[in-house]
Amino acid sequence: MQHIEEAGVHSGDSACVLPPFKISQYHLDILRDYVTRIGLALRVRGLMNAQFAIKDEVVYVLEVNPRASRTVPFVSKATGVPLARLAAEVAAGETLERLGFTAEPRVDGFFVKEVVLPFDKLQGTPIRLGPEMRSTGEVMGHASSFGHAFAKAEMGAGGRLPLKGRVLLSVNDFDKGAIVKPARDFKRLGFDLAATGGTAEWLRRVGLQVETINKVSEGSPHIVDAIARGDIQLIVNTPLGQRSYSDGEEIRRAAIRYRVPLLTTLSATAAAAGAIRALGAKELKVKSLQEHYRDREAAR
Repeated sequence: MQHIEEAGVHSGDSACVLPPFKISQYHLDILRDYVTRIGLALRVRGLMNAQFAIKDEVVYVLEVNPRASRTVPFVSKATGVPLARLAAEVAAGETLERLGFTAEPRVDGFFVKEVVLPFDKLQGTPIRLGPEMRSTGEVMGHASSFGHAFAKAEMGAGGRLPLKGRVLLSVNDFDKGAIVKPARDFKRLGFDLAATGGTAEWLRRVGLQVETINKVSEGSPHIVDAIARGDIQLIVNTPLGQRSYSDGEEIRRAAIRYRVPLLTTLSATAAAAGAIRALGAKELKVKSLQEHYRDREAAR
């Protein structure tokens, strides 16, 4: 599974996709090799949870735990394989060969896990993702394309993505270069762009038309006023620094209060833009997991 959020966000709070959608075959082969060698070295019988990071083309092992995790039921549903039962039998002395499970399970389409966050119910909780886990549940979206699967997962978590309107962009200095592509994508999709001062200035430099809107600390009329009026349909906010966190906290609280979809990482922003593009190109279809596996068996 590939995390959609960047490293630094707790794995329990990160949206994930199976199969990985942006990892090269070269790196996937390295991951499989590392997992096999580590599992054999640790003499694991049963389940093992491993986490990796890829930076500058190098694969790093973050952690390995010889135990199950919340990943197991997700992967079981995505593949149609009862992994917990098989692992229990292996731990009790059975072999994978006798159980007839000697090949990596096939995955048809894309399965996206999205988290359910408690910010609308727990007042005063800092509304940002980080190394401390905050989610209280998970949902899964499945489709033949990543965009539709991500859109379904967002809907399941209560964050329906808009197909038109105005996108608010407020990103930290480190993210200004990377926000250009998603901003262009939203513009091509027909959205109007609004941004705080620094972000707006950066986007104008590359030729994008964008409306400047005040931060809360800069006085009214400001971002929260616009959100309360219903002028904003999607928010991208990646704060950095104490004052930015204070401004960002106001934005994020307003987003939760007025139920405006909120994206706090650029990777999630890029995924959302792709999902909106997919929704505009083709209407969503709904299929149960039972139907999915019945159709798969019939096609064999």
